[in-house]
Amino acid sequence: MTPVAGLTLAFVLTLFAGLATGVGGIIATLARAGNHRFLSFSLGLSAGVMIYVSMMEMMPQANQRLVEQFGDKQGAWVSVAAFFGGIVFTGVIDRLVPEQVNPHEADLTPHAMAARNQSLQRTGLVTAAAVALHNFPEGFATFISALEDLQLGIPIAVAVGIHNIPEGIAVAVPIHQASGSRRKGILAAWLSGLAEPIGAMIGYLLLRPFLTEATLGITFGVVAGIMVFISFDELLPTAEEYGEHHLTIYGLIAGMAVMALSLLLLM
Repeated sequence: MTPVAGLTLAFVLTLFAGLATGVGGIIATLARAGNHRFLSFSLGLSAGVMIYVSMMEMMPQANQRLVEQFGDKQGAWVSVAAFFGGIVFTGVIDRLVPEQVNPHEADLTPHAMAARNQSLQRTGLVTAAAVALHNFPEGFATFISALEDLQLGIPIAVAVGIHNIPEGIAVAVPIHQASGSRRKGILAAWLSGLAEPIGAMIGYLLLRPFLTEATLGITFGVVAGIMVFISFDELLPTAEEYGEHHLTIYGLIAGMAVMALSLLLLM
């Protein structure tokens, strides 16, 4: 595959993952009642994929690259620092966004959303901005993963896409209720998801001159930390709020199993 083809495919995967917010917008504005069981399982599945690929694939790759550059002890320290740096980075972004509009904190069940969205239009617009802010680092993480290893990038893009669906719901519901326009709600959800490919491009253009084996190793560690934080802070709590605890855990285990099997088959 040529470098241009690799860049294009990585961008397309990132675009797919980001625009999955629009699927959430469609669900929020067109469906009368959500399928809670399916959503609980899907969010658990996404978390399982992210956690497994972070700990079993991305962290070993990060450690290998960094050990080759810095030696056994220092390389191990740098990879661990990168992992927790990704967690801290995502946590800081969470703290900068008001809790009532933070997509990682919000209760996204239909009943709670209806009660929460009394102020409506402003809530929807601020939520869209919050989702866009969160999607910048997620877009870069998806893009770099797909650029370096397509077999790794595809399941990550799918997992990120699944986890973007509730964010689209959080954006679309208040705007739809405020305006009475399904089109506006869906459009706002789609636009908030565009932050992922935009974040991917900005991150890549800024870091491209510095993408050595060492910086790639650090990037993989940071990405792993971001995905683990998203899984524990957003995906699993949101799935639990739908009241389907066992289905969430079954989805989590299924996601890990699917990711493990796919990596084994691609060896």
